[in-house]
Amino acid sequence: MTIQRAVIIVLDSVGVGAMPDAHLYGDECSNTLGNIADALGGLQLPHLERLGLGKIIPIKGVSPLGVSLGFYGKMSEVSAGKDTTCGHWEMMGVITPEPFPTYPNGFPEEVIDVFVKKIGRPVLGNKSASGTEIIQELGKAHIQTGFPIVYTSADSVFQVAACEDVIPVPELYKICEIAREILLGEHAVSRVIARPFVFKNGQYTRTDRRKDFSLAPPQSTVLDHALRDGFEVIGVGKIGDIFAHKGLSEEIHTLDNQDGIAQTIQCIKRNFKGILFTNLVDFDMKYGHRNDIKGYANALKTFDGSLPEIMEALTERDILFITADHGCDPTTSSTDHSREYVPLLVYGKRLNPPKSLGIRQSFADVGATITEILGMKKLRCGQSFCKDLI
Repeated sequence: MTIQRAVIIVLDSVGVGAMPDAHLYGDECSNTLGNIADALGGLQLPHLERLGLGKIIPIKGVSPLGVSLGFYGKMSEVSAGKDTTCGHWEMMGVITPEPFPTYPNGFPEEVIDVFVKKIGRPVLGNKSASGTEIIQELGKAHIQTGFPIVYTSADSVFQVAACEDVIPVPELYKICEIAREILLGEHAVSRVIARPFVFKNGQYTRTDRRKDFSLAPPQSTVLDHALRDGFEVIGVGKIGDIFAHKGLSEEIHTLDNQDGIAQTIQCIKRNFKGILFTNLVDFDMKYGHRNDIKGYANALKTFDGSLPEIMEALTERDILFITADHGCDPTTSSTDHSREYVPLLVYGKRLNPPKSLGIRQSFADVGATITEILGMKKLRCGQSFCKDLI
């Protein structure tokens, strides 16, 4: 049997337990899925359960019994960090040996001074903060002065917030491009993020015109190889931003998880050969970082409810991979990402009888498997589990 398409869905931040080195990150108690289930007295995810989710780790409410429809396991991260960027890069064959820099006390003068000079105006903030909280705190001063709000988080990010009526979105994007040009070398944060907002009815509200300016991967990825080999490579959600718009034949931006799911189903129904790569960011952005346990659980239920339609849309020449890029446990006091294993569920209509894939030693095993499935040049990292599937 010849497989013609790989469909990868990343449930952003849906981790399945602390990795052995999690104590180095302060995450030894993190278990995003398991802790959410415990906090709510159980999760009802019947379709993920049928794929084998309950066989990966104990999850209250998700049974480990019965014959699985999918292959199941979990993956370790080799890269140093717990960032969206290094997680996705590793999945596609690029290891990040050193963590991206973070700035818990704000950015140093040598960065801010150059930035201020190049954009021609001072900035507000320059501290670590919640994005929704800092615009409430500094929104009035921003509107009065026209100075952009600069802030960061526990992630490796340089974020610039501005009211769309004060700094038009195209201008905000140019400001962020300037920041991206500055933030290189020792200050090479993984992402510069434009965060537009509006002031309406006395409230400061972020809009959906966010844009990420990411570092480009230092080596070619599976996506680059696929594109060069004549395959189509479609990125849904923020995949294009994560890979600095490289290795993709098409980018489809989305409003939220439900839009991402709908766009993914539409793409599966199209006639193409290659890779469809989707990131569903709401788990992380809306719920994990805000410690919203119930919201996170509801998002999981929504995705679970969409699985039958996703699986039905697949052809007999497709393989579906469901995984994550890191954890973000909303039950802990931290609002940061967490250093966790990520789940691995694999499904296809004509694959071998499902079984455990064990604990994979790198996220790159996904990329190595896709490389072998599509007959591309072997990666320098990752161990394919293609022989288990076909």
